[in-house]
Amino acid sequence: MDPMQLKLILEAALFAANQPLSIDRMLTLFLDGGQPTREEIRAALDILKTDYEQRGVELHEVSSGFRFQTQQQFAPWIARLWEERPQRYSRALLETLSLIAYRQPITRAEIEDVRGVGVSSQIVKTLEERGWVRVVGHKDLPGRPALLATTREFLDYFNLKSLDQLPPLAEIRSLDDVLQVRGSAPEGGADEQEVVELTETPVPVTAAAQDVADASVSDAVVQAADIERPADTPLH
Repeated sequence: MDPMQLKLILEAALFAANQPLSIDRMLTLFLDGGQPTREEIRAALDILKTDYEQRGVELHEVSSGFRFQTQQQFAPWIARLWEERPQRYSRALLETLSLIAYRQPITRAEIEDVRGVGVSSQIVKTLEERGWVRVVGHKDLPGRPALLATTREFLDYFNLKSLDQLPPLAEIRSLDDVLQVRGSAPEGGADEQEVVELTETPVPVTAAAQDVADASVSDAVVQAADIERPADTPLH
């Protein structure tokens, strides 16, 4: 296949898709013959990435594949396309997510030991509903507590290709240094009072508002609190 035609087909497919596309998924576009090799697809993606370097959108690889997304520096303007307010998460939820990201697999009791306070069932439920955390097994202890770990959706949402891209613990300061704390949570103890609005993450190019406002922390969200634990918006 002509390299230019291959590049244009992949560009069209990436804009049309509502989720990141893996190379395996791209190969299925050519089942009628003339299927390119994985190396040819990778080369075409490299050219596409270069083509968009000076544009308002970029081609970015996350855990589950490639996607077009807005350049992060344009997030303050792009976010105004949607009227809904950014998602608000409590400090406790972000600290819990950070611990899971850096120490997975981890049990709820182990999270509580590090944080020094209980982890409410609602926090774990919220993380599971967001698709950021899942149960990957059970520890061989009385009661067989669930072991929690992050998901591909977590990596995609925070614009990461793999957990190796998380900031090294040695570079992490305090949560207060990384996140902007705004307002108060409506209820809960002192640990639940501060909330963080996730904003200014790159937005997926084509679609919708879905996670534009609340994808905000990108590199920052997963940076942990003072206890040494652990946030671009996609176009779709």
